[in-house]
Amino acid sequence: RAVALQKKYRKPGMQIHNALQTNGVTLTSDWCRFFRQHNFLVGLSLDGPRALHDAYRVDKAGRPTFDRVMDGLALLKKHRVEFNILTTVHAANAGHPLEVYRFLRDEAGARFIQFIPIVERDNTTGYQEGHRVTDRSVTGQQYGDFLIAVFEEWVRRDVGRVFVQIFDVALAAWLGRPPGLCIFEPTCGQALALEHNGDLFSCDHFVEPAHRLGNLRETPLLEMVGSEKQRQFGQAKQTTLPRYCRRCPVRFVCNGGCPKNRLLSTPDGEPGLNYLCAGYKRFFTHIAPAMEFMANEIRHQRAPANIMAHLARQEAGLRRRFAAAHRNAPCPCGSGLKFKHCHGRR
Repeated sequence: RAVALQKKYRKPGMQIHNALQTNGVTLTSDWCRFFRQHNFLVGLSLDGPRALHDAYRVDKAGRPTFDRVMDGLALLKKHRVEFNILTTVHAANAGHPLEVYRFLRDEAGARFIQFIPIVERDNTTGYQEGHRVTDRSVTGQQYGDFLIAVFEEWVRRDVGRVFVQIFDVALAAWLGRPPGLCIFEPTCGQALALEHNGDLFSCDHFVEPAHRLGNLRETPLLEMVGSEKQRQFGQAKQTTLPRYCRRCPVRFVCNGGCPKNRLLSTPDGEPGLNYLCAGYKRFFTHIAPAMEFMANEIRHQRAPANIMAHLARQEAGLRRRFAAAHRNAPCPCGSGLKFKHCHGRR
């Protein structure tokens, strides 16, 4: 019905792109033929191999869903439907970054991957309130370590072959371009949520009474989207950013992260620090040299994938220096430690 309405009301020259996010458990050949016919992009939720996926992805009866999701993935491939993979990072799979990434790449055949950190407020309302999170939430440190481990594998073998959303976003920031992802924009308010009954909310993370803009049956869409209430919602991300974040060296890529996760206080006691701050800061700091190299390649109209050969040469040279190093000499890695206490440990 949505496609029929699009055809009916589409104006000359208008381009319409359809996307659908699904857990995949009820995908059928009929659905996949429809998606293929109408050029849908399908996002499939898959959290890694069986044990890691089924840790939290069960149906209403508590039954595991891994086999059904993989059957759905096979149907998407059979009918040549364009798809990407959305993987939530949570308490069960955060400690297995390479197992997750290699499964998605090698077994699922994913070329486009989004990693979404699970940060759930522990309350009875389901709204973004309170300062405690559920046990299945990932910690900031875990999320940062997860991303670093995946990045170290990706940057050595998969640049230009596998596209990980947060890596693309980071590279855009190092090039001075907009991130293209609302959580890392300086302001927000572009990802509104429309409910089945016509209610419109400021953001799909804030579907709660305080952020209801109105209803389509009562107020024109453009009026709600352009309302002062929505403008203030979007600007608040920037105006409430703590001083600690404003002077952070990775602010240019992070911008304080998603407001829904700003539930901590800064070291000097100011509220509004992102729950994932420690992980973001560790990750973005770690990838800086690689991002600078790839950004420089792009500026000179060369392929960012050149970093793979660059790192291979760099590491081959380091191995030769390790082989020639004396036990009491400074370690060639530059740590400042003696070789025997660093890479020369037996």
